[in-house]
Amino acid sequence: MMPPQAPGVRSVFAMTPDEIHSRILYKDQDIIVLDKPAGLAVHAGPNSPDHLELYLPALSFGWAKPPRLAHRLDRDTSGCLILGRHDKAISRLGKMFMAHRVGKAYWGVTVGVPEGREGTVDQPLAKITGKGGWRMICDPTGQSAVTHWRLLGQDDGMGWVECEPRTGRTHQIRLHMKALGCPLRGDPYYGPDPNPPCQLHLHSRKVVIPALSAGKETITVEAPPPAHMRDALAACGWHAPLTASTAD
Repeated sequence: MMPPQAPGVRSVFAMTPDEIHSRILYKDQDIIVLDKPAGLAVHAGPNSPDHLELYLPALSFGWAKPPRLAHRLDRDTSGCLILGRHDKAISRLGKMFMAHRVGKAYWGVTVGVPEGREGTVDQPLAKITGKGGWRMICDPTGQSAVTHWRLLGQDDGMGWVECEPRTGRTHQIRLHMKALGCPLRGDPYYGPDPNPPCQLHLHSRKVVIPALSAGKETITVEAPPPAHMRDALAACGWHAPLTASTAD
């Protein structure tokens, strides 16, 4: 079972090939890094008639098969998502993820401000199921889960945090921020409001991918914050980069 659909994000994207192409952050012969929009599930499911895999054929660029997911992001999380373009790339990426060699950094905006400038949350997580679906909880008998966090800015009851998960558990950052007493804004499952007035403020900001083969270099890719997070980030001290039009 899946958690109930988060409020405010059950839209059908119906992206055109040009629209999905516009979300490419990086592309070479092995991988594509895509800027996944918040609200779009990566896989089909009971609550996911519209999902990212429907759009992957538009990213084939003449190859026999479309790229495939090397990992996943939650439906409500935006930002960097890595796709492998062929079997060898998927295999190598899978081994890298298993060995925790792919660097990942997420930006979030919290309700409340964590104490201190940075720290590490080391709390195992477990899944529980019930009539309403499933959810994750912090449980000492669960799977190991470790997240390092840094406070990048703050404003009147909000914190701008950068989280680097050292493990890849479901809902890990969301649970670990809640464990700090600072759940993410817009989180209907682990936040203070089951009907939040905004979307989840969690964004896959950066991925660092080791070289997939000899002669290649490490790849670092960043995704710009989504529109629904920009006001809160700006209030906490983030400055949007100047564009050509604003710089003139």
